[in-house]
Amino acid sequence: MTKIEPLGAVRERVLASLRQDIIAGRLRPGDRLVERELAERFGVSRVPVREAIRALVAEGFVHFESARRTVVRRLTPTDVRELFELREALEVYATGLAATRATPEALAQLRELLDRAAAATEAGDAEAITDVNTRFHDRILALAGNSLLISVMEPVDGRLRWLTRQNEEWPQLLTEHRELYEALAGGDPERARAHALRHVQANYRSTIRHLFGETTETGREP
Repeated sequence: MTKIEPLGAVRERVLASLRQDIIAGRLRPGDRLVERELAERFGVSRVPVREAIRALVAEGFVHFESARRTVVRRLTPTDVRELFELREALEVYATGLAATRATPEALAQLRELLDRAAAATEAGDAEAITDVNTRFHDRILALAGNSLLISVMEPVDGRLRWLTRQNEEWPQLLTEHRELYEALAGGDPERARAHALRHVQANYRSTIRHLFGETTETGREP
């Protein structure tokens, strides 16, 4: 007997796939999401596709250009600046906490992620680089030991991953993550926060250059 997949599970499967397509660049800004075509692609009805699209709208990945036209959102310099301002405020603070709470086991896990990032960077695997770098930052956030911080970051996590994918200065990212790891391993929260701040600001400048070919819209850091 064929097992029927619950509607909620179908929706989440479609949502996760479309979200990853956007983050990885397979769906690009301005690309249209057509319910009928997506339903055929996933072999499902239009209902879970429609719900997945609405979730993507709420997450800031797509928007309705009209009642009948939904497209992947084009980020503006202001969108990028605001996301990085939030990342700077929360991630720098979290990194300072993580420096005081990281155990040898946790540091070993970060070291393993760095090794995986190095292999992905050597291979030029953009999707793997984005995934492992996101895991690296997620792990630091978890090490901060503050569940409220995690809950605040969660709604924008996908968009931050999307932005991370825009930064293709991969060797530099790896160097910055290694420096951040050393600061965490040293157990010095002030040094860790300083490295985190420089990393976020460098990532912001790289993302702006890649997306818009300019430093910033105002010439200031996020």
